[in-house]
Amino acid sequence: MRLPNTAHTSRPWRIHAIAHDFRLEDVWALPTPGSAGDWPRLVALFSGAGPDQQPFVTSPVARALFAIRWKLGALFGWDKPDAGLGARVPTLRDRLPDDLRQDLPSTRNPRFTPVYETEGEWAAEIANRTMHGVLHLGWVPDGSGGYRGQLAVLVKPNGLLGHLYMAAIKPFRHLGVYENMLRTIGTRWQATAPAPKP
Repeated sequence: MRLPNTAHTSRPWRIHAIAHDFRLEDVWALPTPGSAGDWPRLVALFSGAGPDQQPFVTSPVARALFAIRWKLGALFGWDKPDAGLGARVPTLRDRLPDDLRQDLPSTRNPRFTPVYETEGEWAAEIANRTMHGVLHLGWVPDGSGGYRGQLAVLVKPNGLLGHLYMAAIKPFRHLGVYENMLRTIGTRWQATAPAPKP
């Protein structure tokens, strides 16, 4: 379920100070019901630390959209090393306060680089010729005594190209990609649930 921006901006996330010059693009409630202690399982699901290493986008249509995107990126040089983190833009890890500086495992998607993790918050970043983006996870109360994941996407478009690119992909993200991704996340969350104690 898509949420209003205030579902992200109203919470005291550390990312607000770290990515203060990024634009909030989307906020989604994740189908990951759990308890306070399930937060590490959500991070593992996204970072690839768990047993399931498959991508979240599984539908043929969504996969085709990503394949087209990577082909265009190769054609126009959007994803070359000199367009990414540490080249075109510095990593957000350079902005971290001392208490957030820690070594983190790589994500299952090599295009994303982890930035930081706290008890209830995790962020990873990506950069190319079109934009610098942040994938932000939070663990929030669900209003009925439990918790659920919340996903936010923040971006900093790179000039006119970046703004045009983000505008062009918006309908595809909302109509084809996020719906499939959220459904897959929910399925895998249920599949990795601990067995009930006898």
